[in-house]
Amino acid sequence: MQEFFGLEVTGSLDSETLEVMQKPRCGVPDVDDYSTFARRPTWKKKEITYRILNYTPDMEQADVDKAIDKALKVWSDVTPLRFTRIYDGISDIQISFGAEAHGDFYPFDGPHGTLAHAFAPSEDIGGDAHFDEDENWTKGSVGYNLFLVAAHEFGHSLGLSHSSIPGALMYPTYSYTNPNEFHLPQDDVNGIQALYGSSPNPVPSKKPTSSSQCDTNVTFDAITTLRGEIMFFKDRTLWRKVPQKSPAEEILIEQFWPSLPSGIQAAYEIPEKDQVFLFKGTKYWALSGYDIVQGYPKSIYTLGFPRTVKTIDAAVYDEDAQKIYFFVADQYWSYDEERHTMDKGSPKRIKDGFPGIGQKVHAVFQNNGLLYFFSGHRQYEFSMTAKRVMKILKNNSWLGC
Repeated sequence: MQEFFGLEVTGSLDSETLEVMQKPRCGVPDVDDYSTFARRPTWKKKEITYRILNYTPDMEQADVDKAIDKALKVWSDVTPLRFTRIYDGISDIQISFGAEAHGDFYPFDGPHGTLAHAFAPSEDIGGDAHFDEDENWTKGSVGYNLFLVAAHEFGHSLGLSHSSIPGALMYPTYSYTNPNEFHLPQDDVNGIQALYGSSPNPVPSKKPTSSSQCDTNVTFDAITTLRGEIMFFKDRTLWRKVPQKSPAEEILIEQFWPSLPSGIQAAYEIPEKDQVFLFKGTKYWALSGYDIVQGYPKSIYTLGFPRTVKTIDAAVYDEDAQKIYFFVADQYWSYDEERHTMDKGSPKRIKDGFPGIGQKVHAVFQNNGLLYFFSGHRQYEFSMTAKRVMKILKNNSWLGC
């Protein structure tokens, strides 16, 4: 279990392992990154029927119908499969709500814990999906969102097992994503298409509505390095710049990190730990490479900020000093990464610690020992050794414009 969830394999029930065990989850056993059940069971037809046997009293019946229909559409959008609802008789996928012992030898465990389970394609119970009636089912973020759980369970109904990729729909633990912004992660697309092939009429993937990277007045919300790449954040958009390659790749944040919100406000990388930290409001996320670290998001107040700080404007890790600089309005905070504490004297004025930089920093990152500050429509190349601005550049100079 520890290896599957990316935890240190100790063989002991440590705090991190216990935290994962206590998270609401699916009742199907864990396997690997996108994976299938033994012997790869699949439906041998493209037209699959489903029937809703009963309803939860937690939701309006019409809302349950919509959630189930939308959850099945997640899979039909990327495969040749088509789902048809029937109202009597035996369907391929039978959908029901039940509590504790509910007739399949796999009893539920009461509130939280196991939320639902489903069976791989086969005769009889194969394909069926059962939802624990002891949970609070909703169409929003309170309780457990039926669409999100159903979409996961229907992955099992079609032959997928669990994925070890955090952020994948088939990851075993529950996390909320706004259903209106949901986009099936690539790991899940790869898995289901390995079983059924791709859709003959693929739904166009969401693209950013407009590209502003070469706008001379462009500003960025946050910038960080990641394993040699430079990543520029703007609203829902992410530009990935690989050195020696041009232009930068433009994608939606939700396509790269489905579990992250849009509008990231600050970011930095600690290369020696292979971790990136992303901030929005009073929360921050840690990523190991491209995967979200278990136990996040956390509160920025765990870092030592006073409650008067409501958002971080920009952040950067100074590899030489092993300090993290957080920029808030016209001040900056210095955080000692080794001691995990704020340095005494924080906060200080930006103009005192970084002469020549504007009163407000929108984004900053480090490259080849130099800091690159983005303030307004200008970019400043800053030497920590000389303590001065070396160059003033266009904001979009890194993006091949």
